[in-house]
Amino acid sequence: MGGMTEIQTSPASAEAGVLFARFVELIARLRAPGGCPWDREQTHETVKPMTIEEAYEVAHAIEEGDDEELAAELGDLLLQVVFHANIAEERGAFPLKKVIERVSDKMVRRHPHVFGDDDAATSGEVLRNWEAIKAQERAAKGKDDESMLDSVHKGLPAVMEAFQMTTKVSRVGFDWKEAGGALAKLDEETAELREAIGTEAGHDRIAEEVGDLLFVAVNVARLTGVDPESALKAANRKFRRRFRHIEERLRSFGRKPADSTLEEMDRLWDEAKSLER
Repeated sequence: MGGMTEIQTSPASAEAGVLFARFVELIARLRAPGGCPWDREQTHETVKPMTIEEAYEVAHAIEEGDDEELAAELGDLLLQVVFHANIAEERGAFPLKKVIERVSDKMVRRHPHVFGDDDAATSGEVLRNWEAIKAQERAAKGKDDESMLDSVHKGLPAVMEAFQMTTKVSRVGFDWKEAGGALAKLDEETAELREAIGTEAGHDRIAEEVGDLLFVAVNVARLTGVDPESALKAANRKFRRRFRHIEERLRSFGRKPADSTLEEMDRLWDEAKSLER
């Protein structure tokens, strides 16, 4: 297949390959004349929201540690890839074969320590090599004047974008030496935000300081080995769980949060925390 390195096929991968080929044919049948009217009407644009949704559902299954759900959600995400490729092939853009060839060639090219003669004994060395290889790829395309951050898509959610950008620049040494440095910067940004609010600096200035604070918080997470998106999701789940406790306790009194006081809800919040412990 193309310039792919020859790799020995195991029985398990051979079986998966047969199933994948059948799945590709299944999707083609749905999109063919006489197939499903709904599937035939879809375009890249109409399927795009579902692709994003499925990626998030994969992430959620991972966070929940639910292997059965993860298998199902990975299948749904694979469906999105094959579906988009089928649409592209129908409009004469590219076949699924090209998708597989390109990603396979890229993985071989970016792993010379596995498929070539280079050495990389640690993950850090691998990541540094990746950045050097990507720079060579940009130069080969006549794009050597581009920023290494151009590969971080601007359409990513803000937390993910900040995490990916700072991860990339850390590979070339632009980073705090340890989490303590980022924590000190977090204190600095907190003080600047407090000063902006205290002096009524205006919405734009306050918004800028809030952004700086969040950006540094993402770096604190990264430097402590924490995925900030997953950490925030966990905090969101905790908030849902504790506020639901407030609602249920108030319901037992025949009331709703709107009928309660902040003091009472705070007490029930602390009660929820105690029950968790």
